[in-house]
Amino acid sequence: MPNSIISPYQDFTKSEWARMRKDTPLTLTESELVHLRGLNEPVSMDEVVQIYLPLSRLLNLYVSATQGLFQATTEFLGRKGNVKTPYIIGMAGSVAVGKSTFARILRHLLARWPHHPKVDLVATDGFLWPNAVLEERGLMSRKGFPISFDRPRLLQFLSDIKAGKRHVTAPVYSHVAYDVLPDREIVIDLPDILIIEGLNVLRPGKLPKDGEAIPYVSDFFDFSIFIDADESVIHDWYIERFLKLRRTAFRDPASYFHKYAHLSDEDTTKIGEAIWRDINRANLRKNILPTRQRADLILRKGADHAIEKVKLRKL
Repeated sequence: MPNSIISPYQDFTKSEWARMRKDTPLTLTESELVHLRGLNEPVSMDEVVQIYLPLSRLLNLYVSATQGLFQATTEFLGRKGNVKTPYIIGMAGSVAVGKSTFARILRHLLARWPHHPKVDLVATDGFLWPNAVLEERGLMSRKGFPISFDRPRLLQFLSDIKAGKRHVTAPVYSHVAYDVLPDREIVIDLPDILIIEGLNVLRPGKLPKDGEAIPYVSDFFDFSIFIDADESVIHDWYIERFLKLRRTAFRDPASYFHKYAHLSDEDTTKIGEAIWRDINRANLRKNILPTRQRADLILRKGADHAIEKVKLRKL
């Protein structure tokens, strides 16, 4: 039997998915969209209407249902005065595939719904081990791989969020410094929704032989999204972005990559190709792409960055 017949997903074309918007209002202006776009992410207002608004509607329904389930469980357990549990959305995908831009726009739209106005966003980059630790362990060439993250700290952060704790802190990563900032943190205080964006957030660990529980990051997610595209397309986006950064962010003397700022396009491309091949492509193939089928929603992009297909897991 062909795999497509027994797929756990329901497939939608862009136009089919767009019809799921129904009467969801557009609460994003063109000027706000310009501010939310990434360096290499030409998201159009048409795509916001066709892709983001139906997803915003779906998630609003899911959040409302989950809040109702939480109230029912609280009543069943005889607990009173419990703080509601934040709804956590995990977002995964390769470097340069557009996760951060998608997460920012989605956050903005979800925060405009009346029942969950407080929506926070945390990137797992902040939970990378500092460069000093990675260098000491010989892991700088594996930065972004699962082994390069402070997994216990990330799991504790998510556990505290799900427990309804107040003022939970998360570390901050600087793409300019290419390192975790030791004197910076963000505080998450009982959001209605928390979006967790990162490379390997859907990756499971090895199953324990004794059957004892070992938590995974994805265990704390109520919904998960995977941003997908052909490897060759992501490669082109990465090199294009690397060249743009050389002409912009790399010129900052504080940038970790400032040494590349005055190179030619040819030399810069060679360096970008090496980083892609040795780090980002290897991570994509080994750790990121295999987690795609664990997502509740898969968004497939074409070469023009636009989302062309949507796959929603069946309930």
